[in-house]
Amino acid sequence: MELLICFLNFELDMRFGVLFILMLFISTSLFAQLVYKTKGKSEADVIVFVSKWKNEADLLVYKTTWKNEADKNDGIWYFTDWKNEADNKVYFTEWKNEADIIIYYTEWKNEAGWKNDNLKKTMEK
Repeated sequence: MELLICFLNFELDMRFGVLFILMLFISTSLFAQLVYKTKGKSEADVIVFVSKWKNEADLLVYKTTWKNEADKNDGIWYFTDWKNEADNKVYFTEWKNEADIIIYYTEWKNEAGWKNDNLKKTMEK
């Protein structure tokens, strides 16, 4: 009888553990700015031009290698290989005049963010 009670407690603990991990994963994904790079303009939600100059950018972007480090629409981007996982699908254009937003890649995470708040809605879903 004690063995049965011990087994049931273990099984119940495992269910809560799995549920906790699942909820943690989902909450991390909800706050990430996951970006997928498209090959064609027609696939994209946003057309982006990458500037060489910080002062002409609408958004300063920090590329992270960690999904859980990305913040929702704050310029910290995690590039995913999966289109269906992305918050935004972006197409990188060579022409500034056809872009929805102009970005500049920064090396510093604390520098990332919007310089033009009027365009922030461009990356919101």
